[in-house]
Amino acid sequence: MRRHEGKVALCAGSATGMGAMTARRLAREGAKVVVADVNEAGAKRLIDSIRADGGTALALHFDITEEDSVKTTVDRVVSEYGRLDLMHVNATDRERNLEDKDVVTTDLAVFDRMHRVSLRGHLLCSRFAIPGMLRNGGGAIVYTSSGASKTSAPMRMSYYIAKAGLNGLMRHVAQRWGKEGIRANCVCPGVILTDAILINTSEAEREDMLAHNPSARHGTEEDVAALVSFLLSDEEAGWINGQAVNLDGGGNMVA
Repeated sequence: MRRHEGKVALCAGSATGMGAMTARRLAREGAKVVVADVNEAGAKRLIDSIRADGGTALALHFDITEEDSVKTTVDRVVSEYGRLDLMHVNATDRERNLEDKDVVTTDLAVFDRMHRVSLRGHLLCSRFAIPGMLRNGGGAIVYTSSGASKTSAPMRMSYYIAKAGLNGLMRHVAQRWGKEGIRANCVCPGVILTDAILINTSEAEREDMLAHNPSARHGTEEDVAALVSFLLSDEEAGWINGQAVNLDGGGNMVA
């Protein structure tokens, strides 16, 4: 399937994991892919692999927390390819997870860092990408949110609040620019078997999580890539706008 033939896609925060799998899929489906990440070495390895498979890809160093870096990245995409059609923003900061507790005990520096990456950074990507998309008649944006954006838990309050805010940002973009041809949606994954999950949880913990899910398996990075690619397609998802789509095997059916 070449559903993105001729399109230019910026994959922000996509050197590894779900973002990398999505970049690979978009390239296979015909998009010219720009992989932008603070992990420049990882981004370069990914585009080498994409090119080896016959795709077109460019790697850029990019820090989602720095306004100048985001603007420079978007400007480079438009300069290199003459347009920007699609954007997938897939960035978070997992290094502070153990410090992200409750509203009484969490250091505000942890809260601020989570929001700089997982909310403010996504705002910056949108701010600079939207004008470029409008020059070509519109485009599509998908943000990686989380099933956590629709629930809650005793800990990781900064992450939960940032992801809920990201859903709000997505709806703002969809409302403000939908009439001008820009669609925005979120994917809200549940437990996805990324390297980070496999490293930081035991098999027993993963089995326990699965026991509380109506599906027979956990999600995969391929599941995320398939949904993002679908939502970015105007032909197949052209009337899907402003949605935070659960991807969790049915674990959050009521949201």
